[in-house]
Amino acid sequence: MTTTPRSTEFREMPQWLFDLDEARPVVLPSKPPSYLRNQKQNLQDRFVDGGAQAMPDYELLELVLFRSLPRTDVKPLAQTLIDTFGDYNRVLSAPISRLIKIDGIDLSVARDLKIIEASAHRLARAKVMQRPIISGWDAVLDYCHTTMAHRETEQFRVLYLDRKNILIADEEQAKGTVDHVPVYPREVVKRALELNASALILVHNHPSGDPTPSDQDIAMTGQVRDAAEALDIHLHDHLIIGKSTELSFRATGYL
Repeated sequence: MTTTPRSTEFREMPQWLFDLDEARPVVLPSKPPSYLRNQKQNLQDRFVDGGAQAMPDYELLELVLFRSLPRTDVKPLAQTLIDTFGDYNRVLSAPISRLIKIDGIDLSVARDLKIIEASAHRLARAKVMQRPIISGWDAVLDYCHTTMAHRETEQFRVLYLDRKNILIADEEQAKGTVDHVPVYPREVVKRALELNASALILVHNHPSGDPTPSDQDIAMTGQVRDAAEALDIHLHDHLIIGKSTELSFRATGYL
């Protein structure tokens, strides 16, 4: 029996086009089960009616996870994250490398959580940048707590001010370990000169949650103060940020 060869056009087409009888049916995404839709709707209604303060950490986290995992019961996952990291803020602040170790959290979900963290930081920063520090001191403290209080390692930042005490720059100078961060007073002052800053506020966090300064903290602060004053730059304060409170060197007599 002679078979007529397919034309060149058809021979260049993928073989699966000629095997339609064996092709698998296309499965369209299904809607989340009704109980998940109801659960999500109830949480959203409570959020709208009472705000975030009316919801425990794990429920607020559920709302976030629903955006990334719309067809998954995220309640157990939210509780696991809270149990692992401690609270809502520490979940968002956790490194991606630790988040993806949690069963149910892939790289995509971890990135979504970090986007929310970055948005919170940017919102808090917008309330303090290019504004007088003295009249907006509460906003400065809120910003420092938002960006630093829930970190697992120490971070050292410097707030640079102009002659009117307006915040002109907020810069991370160094990252450290769980109980130490290297600080170089000459670099701090050098950067102040580059920015034409007239005053400084030093800020770093204690991951332990206790803002009590160490002997190294006190010595380093004195070195920065001396280096700054030699160039007519004033060190307003050094803030140590704990989990739920902060310590001011100026207010406690260390400066």
